[in-house]
Amino acid sequence: MSGYEKKRLCAVILAAGKGTRMKSDLAKVLHPLCGRPMLTYSIEVARAIGAENIAVIIGHQADMVREAFKGQELIFIEQREQLGTGHAVLQAKNTFCHYHGTILILCGDVPLLRPSTVIALYEHHIAEKAALTVLTTILDNPTGYGRIIKRGSTGEVVRIVEEKDGSPDEKKIREINTGIYCVEADFLFRAVTEIGNKNVQKEYYLTDIVGIAWEQGFKTRSFIAVDSFEVMGINTLFDLTRASEHMTACR
Repeated sequence: MSGYEKKRLCAVILAAGKGTRMKSDLAKVLHPLCGRPMLTYSIEVARAIGAENIAVIIGHQADMVREAFKGQELIFIEQREQLGTGHAVLQAKNTFCHYHGTILILCGDVPLLRPSTVIALYEHHIAEKAALTVLTTILDNPTGYGRIIKRGSTGEVVRIVEEKDGSPDEKKIREINTGIYCVEADFLFRAVTEIGNKNVQKEYYLTDIVGIAWEQGFKTRSFIAVDSFEVMGINTLFDLTRASEHMTACR
């Protein structure tokens, strides 16, 4: 833990999406998991690893999310237009304009993530002196996920390619993006202003900051989560049921 305590750390949690595949009017991150809103677990991870400030990017049913977590010393930042994950992080730029440490980016719909995994990610990020480190995992069937494109013996991450934008060869890659990152704040908030939306979805992908870092000569790294179930995103009610069963079994 010696390296872990040497730098400042803040967290940004992405929690603005509606979650249309949940087939529910309730915001995805408010769906109950073992009796508590799903977002609770990402907040607990951020606290467990010592984040000094936790910003939550909210959008769909923003007032309900604020109410559910009032009095918890969180910074709520509203993304009024749903223009993608890159645009979501951009909303936090003013909040962290005087901060020069590491930003941990978490997803409000990844509730099984363990603090020990995030600590290992962060320690790797610090040890490598990286500007950006992405948490990845290996899947037998990576369909639907962004693929990690690497180069060189040091494992530099060149870019992340979304499924809909990938070539046939890129789609064969089994290492995928979990949406969780450690990024140096000075680089992060500069990079998110440079993201474009020339892609199939016409959205501002946060994943594009990896390519920006590589092109500008910043060090980029990945850290593999061995347990892929731990970094599973909740996209459907079936996913929520599986997560609930897993969480109950581990208690």
